[in-house]
Amino acid sequence: MSTVVQPCARCGARWAVQSTPMHWCPRCRGVLLSPAPIDAPPERRNYRWVARKPDQRTRRALVAGLPVRRETPRYTRIPRWGLLDPPPRPAAAAPRPLTRLTARASTLLIATASMFAVAAVAELLRYLLLLRNRTRLIHPVLLTCSDVFVVAAALLALVLALLTAVAVVGWLVDARRLAFREAGRTDPRSVRTLVLGCVIPVVNLLWPGVFLTEIVARRSDPRALRAIRIWWAAWVFGGLVTAVALAWRTADSLQVKADGVLFTAFTDLVAAAVALLTLAMMRAVEDRDPLGRSRTARRWLIAVDPAVPVIEPVQPGGGAARAAEQPKDAVDREHEEVMAK
Repeated sequence: MSTVVQPCARCGARWAVQSTPMHWCPRCRGVLLSPAPIDAPPERRNYRWVARKPDQRTRRALVAGLPVRRETPRYTRIPRWGLLDPPPRPAAAAPRPLTRLTARASTLLIATASMFAVAAVAELLRYLLLLRNRTRLIHPVLLTCSDVFVVAAALLALVLALLTAVAVVGWLVDARRLAFREAGRTDPRSVRTLVLGCVIPVVNLLWPGVFLTEIVARRSDPRALRAIRIWWAAWVFGGLVTAVALAWRTADSLQVKADGVLFTAFTDLVAAAVALLTLAMMRAVEDRDPLGRSRTARRWLIAVDPAVPVIEPVQPGGGAARAAEQPKDAVDREHEEVMAK
C-alpha cells in the first residue's frame, strides 16, 4: 500500500497515490490536495489550510468590477473544518402584558403609600380649617386651595392605588409560577382565577390571602407565612375602614360631615400602612428582609469547653497558705535541713 496520500479539501478523505496524482475526489468530487506522506508532520507538508473571510468572492468581484450576487449562506453538508458551534440558546419566553408594570411593583407601592400620606395631610388641614371657621370666616382663596389640595391628592392616590393593584396581581402570578415550578408542579389555579379573586369586591378580602399562603405552604421558615398573616389582617381591616368611610359620606349633619373629614384622614393613613405592609410581605415571600436585602443563612454552633484542660489551673497562694499553717519551729527545722543539704 502506498504511503503517499492526497487529502480531499471538501470531505477530508485521504486517497493513496498509486501511479499518478488525481485531481478530484472520487467520493464527493472535491479538490484533492497535492500528495504528501501519510505521517508527515505539518511543517513538511506542501499544503496548508487558509482561513478566508466569507465575503472574499464579493470583494474580488467588486475589485474586478463584476456584478455581485448576494445569496444566503448555506451548507449542503456538515462543515468539517473543526470549528465548534455554540450550543443553541433556549428560546426566550414571550413577554407577558404589563411586564414592565409588574417589575415596578415595589416603586409603585412606595409611591402609593407616600401619596396616601399626603392625602391624609390634606384632610387634616381641611379639618383645621373647619375648626377655624367656627369662630372666623375663611378667605375664599384659602378655601379654594384647600379644595384643590384635597381633591388632587385623593385622585392621585386613587390612580396610583389602581396601578399598584395591577402590578401586585402580576407579581402574584409570577411568584406562584416560580414557587410551583421549583416544586416540580404547575400552578393549579389559572390566571383568570387569580385576577378575579383579587379584583372582585368583598371576595378580594379572602382569596388573596389564600393565594399567598399556597406559595409558602411547603417552606420550613415561618417568617414568610407570618408576614402574610399580618398583611392579611391589615388588608381586611383596611377594607372595612374604607367601607365605613364611604358610608360616612352619606350623612346630612354638619358635625358628622366634619367628623367624616377626620375619619377620611385616618382611612388614608391606614391605606398607606397597608401599602407598606404589602411591600414587606412581598419581600418576605421573596426571602428578603423588609429593606429588600437578601437574607443570609446563619448556622448556630454549640460552644463547649475542652474535655481536658489545656493548661493546668494554678492555685494562687498555695505555698504561702501551707507555710502559714505549719508551726514556726517546723519551718525553721525545714530551713536548716535545706541548708545542711
